[in-house]
Amino acid sequence: MDEQLRIILIIIISVSIFGLLVFVFVKNYIRNKINLLVKEEKDKKSK
Repeated sequence: MDEQLRIILIIIISVSIFGLLVFVFVKNYIRNKINLLVKEEKDKKSK
C-alpha cells in the first residue's frame, strides 16, 4: 500500500510541475503576442 501511495504522489507531483511549466510558457507566449499586436496597432495609428 505504501509503494502504491508513493507512486501516485510522484505522478501527481510530476503532472503538476509539467502543467505549471506549460502554463508559464503559454502565458509568456500570449503576452508577447499581445504586446506585438498592440505595438503594430499603435504604429498604424501614428502614420
